[in-house]
Amino acid sequence: MGKKFSVACSEEERDELSAAAKYLDQKMNSIQRSGKVIGLDRCAIMAALNISHELLNLRDDTGLSEGFESKLKLLQEKVTTVLHEQKELKL
Repeated sequence: MGKKFSVACSEEERDELSAAAKYLDQKMNSIQRSGKVIGLDRCAIMAALNISHELLNLRDDTGLSEGFESKLKLLQEKVTTVLHEQKELKL
């Protein structure tokens, strides 16, 4: 949006912070181009809300995959147990 801000961060965080600032700038520019939001402060708030929504969706997606992985692991253990029991019955 053409504004520059100084933000204190460690040297290790500089690249990530720069990438985050670039992403925020892209979101704000997209919102401004839509013409639905007027004013830098409102544009920043809408961008923050949109990014927060993206983050929450990613967390939900990750939680689902973790739940799926744990269920899959439990199922694998059950199958292994049944196969082992079947093998013992045949002996």
